[in-house]
Amino acid sequence: MPSHDQPRLTDPVNLYARPPFPEQDQDHPGSTDTMDPRPDHGEDTYEGHDQLLGRKALVTGGDSGIGRAVCLAFAREGADVVFTHLPEEADEAKETARLIREAGRTAVAVACDIRHEGECNTLVDRTVNELGGIDLLVNNAAYQMAQPDGIEAITTEQFDRVMKTNLYGMFWITKAALAHMPRGASVINTASVQGYQPSPHLLDYAMTKSAIISFTHNLAQMLAERGIRANAVAPGPVWTPLIPATMPDPTTFGKQSPLGRPAQPAEMAPAYVFLASDRSTYITGEIVNATGGNPLP
Repeated sequence: MPSHDQPRLTDPVNLYARPPFPEQDQDHPGSTDTMDPRPDHGEDTYEGHDQLLGRKALVTGGDSGIGRAVCLAFAREGADVVFTHLPEEADEAKETARLIREAGRTAVAVACDIRHEGECNTLVDRTVNELGGIDLLVNNAAYQMAQPDGIEAITTEQFDRVMKTNLYGMFWITKAALAHMPRGASVINTASVQGYQPSPHLLDYAMTKSAIISFTHNLAQMLAERGIRANAVAPGPVWTPLIPATMPDPTTFGKQSPLGRPAQPAEMAPAYVFLASDRSTYITGEIVNATGGNPLP
């Protein structure tokens, strides 16, 4: 006889904490351990199913936030992972490395400032030496700093840092990595809802996210004949250390989402796994929008 057991359904509205959050202010780049609530990267919930067994992954910005969640998910799916972090993020990186190794996979944390082409090239060379190649490239590292007082408040130093981190680094690493990526490999970039619906206080950051969307569309067409796919994930508001470290008022962060809360990093990782896996072999040049209900063009 058919079963009449009710399925276990997850309410996305009440799955995680909703704003208002406690007041908290951090210096950049921020700390996971001092956030309230603490971000969920899938430590206790993500279950792997060997979707990426034996693959070799390079993830930029893997020390915290979305990057840590992606590293954890990739490892539990069977991938070995090299990931980058800034020198001042070494403690955060140790936790990501621990999670990868706990999953039984190789973890290599590399202190790297991707604003410099030489460091990007060295990163790719080290990944190849450590893992034997690159099957998955996730360009995730990014920098933002809110400026509510308008364009006049954006210094040349800030503008240069945003452009170099978000665009130059992605370009240099992708260019170098492709020489080592076989047919069937995958590039996944982190875009943002800001690429479609820019917030005035994030003018320079939003510019780069629009550019990443364009880069992804074009790269996919360039690489199609080589059998390499290129896609992107465009998150909406996500609760990461960047928020208390760069936003003027994190207490209401994510409230504007139709779901009424920000995403947790763990909610982003499955999109990266899907795009990295053989379940998406006919998907390239696409942007997976994970915005919590914000309508996009």
